[in-house]
Amino acid sequence: MKPTSYLFAASLLLAAALPSAAHEDAINCTQCKQWNVPQKPFRIHGSTYYVGTTELSSILIAGKDGHILIDGALPQSAPLIAASIRELGFRMEDVKLILNSHEHFDHAGGLAALQRASGAQVAASPSAAAALERGTVGEDDPQYNPTNPTMLQKIAKVRVLRDGETLKVGSLAVTAHFTPGHTPGGTSWAWRSCEGASCVNIVYADSINPISEDGYYFTGSENQPDRSAAFKRTIDKLAALPCDIIVSVHPGVTDTMDKLARRTPQHNTFIDAASCKAYTEFGYQALAKRVAREQEEKKSQRK
Repeated sequence: MKPTSYLFAASLLLAAALPSAAHEDAINCTQCKQWNVPQKPFRIHGSTYYVGTTELSSILIAGKDGHILIDGALPQSAPLIAASIRELGFRMEDVKLILNSHEHFDHAGGLAALQRASGAQVAASPSAAAALERGTVGEDDPQYNPTNPTMLQKIAKVRVLRDGETLKVGSLAVTAHFTPGHTPGGTSWAWRSCEGASCVNIVYADSINPISEDGYYFTGSENQPDRSAAFKRTIDKLAALPCDIIVSVHPGVTDTMDKLARRTPQHNTFIDAASCKAYTEFGYQALAKRVAREQEEKKSQRK
């Protein structure tokens, strides 16, 4: 097959794979329309690019031997992410590895369509991998709703990761750091990115926001173990990572778009170790407030 014919055929396959995610499998939620506003892709540093929407992060790490993609946002976000990758001059077919922060629909919803479009291997933590293969979160997820479970497109044969495992595509290397709490399968990702002589540590931070369905207690209940101490250890773990640039799964939490607006050719505002500390401080405070609230609720229930 001639190169031009191959590219044309590949484009047809890509077009066939992604529209279903935009229409048939779209998820409707209160914030979904706002979350899915398109965002022009941009370079963060070196070979690291932002290819997500305005309010749901997706990261492309580009390499000459293939690319790594982290997170797929909503099902209806998949065509936007693919278009952003192409706009940067890269091909979906060169994405060799797709990773996930956690198994909720606003970060994992587009993974199946992006996997079909690229043929990439999907890898996740044990709990997240099980959810992706099953098509829904488990009962141990703080946001599990048995009466209205959110369904994901199932992904077959998800590679199960070990905590601290480093995954490679050519010269690219990213390390998985399990950060459960917001979900059981939460994972943050860390890698080095160089731009000329400027090499930095980048952290793609999973959510550390302790939110849940009604009736769930991070401090434990009759039917649930106390997970508050483990959640704090997750934040401790994030706080200890070498971090010059941080991007969270919801970019607004780390001021990603504000940093983009303030960046100049002379100053890359994404390089800011103080932002790494600010993110974990947010987590500590949010968890402390949640624990205090739960303790007050339990005290009231005993009266």
